Amino acid sequence: MKPVPSLAATMTPFPYSVAASAPVTEATRMMAEHDFHHLPVTDGSRLVGVVSQRDILFAEALGKEGLKVSDLQSKDPYVVALKTPLIEVVSTMAERNLDAALITRQDKLVGILTTTDLARILAEMLKASSPSGPEEPEIA
Repeated sequence: MKPVPSLAATMTPFPYSVAASAPVTEATRMMAEHDFHHLPVTDGSRLVGVVSQRDILFAEALGKEGLKVSDLQSKDPYVVALKTPLIEVVSTMAERNLDAALITRQDKLVGILTTTDLARILAEMLKASSPSGPEEPEIA
């Protein structure tokens, strides 16, 4: 079995971010343009949250208009240092039911780890552990 990859090898590096004061429409545009579902939220150079596509869709379903990103963002983002072991990050995400972790190096955003990244790496690990391909289920 291959060794567990590092956080740096698993995360999406150098993610886009959006200002807390930006209109939600800007976050929506960025997500659609770059095909991702989570955006780190900043206030100046400080990380202050994460906004997800789900947050935006929920607000739209409630008919809320004219909102700022700060109105929808999670206020307490899960932020970890780049050197943090992947198993620790994944365990915390699972325990706290989190969709994303913001990755920093010297207090600067360098990446984001999402459940999509984790599903991708799990698929790669499963394929590597089964060289003959996926097993066919037995039908009784």
